[in-house]
Amino acid sequence: MPTYEYYCEENDQSVEVIHSMNEEMVTWGELCDRAEIDCGGTPRETGVMRKPSAISLLSKKSGDSPQGGGCCGGGGGCGCGGH
Repeated sequence: MPTYEYYCEENDQSVEVIHSMNEEMVTWGELCDRAEIDCGGTPRETGVMRKPSAISLLSKKSGDSPQGGGCCGGGGGCGCGGH
């Protein structure tokens, strides 16, 4: 499963989590639950946004799909930098 980085504007924190491609974290509470971390003083309902990954930025630039090609075929953890 791929690793995704999410950012919370309210607390200026970025958190990495692993989940399937068809999932997306929407709130700080969801993100903290998935990452198994404490929410701290940030309300659970605070919105978060997924940060673009290097592979998605490269594929948009070249016009390719992030799922196709590359050394990993779009999967994560292959050791070639394609998270």
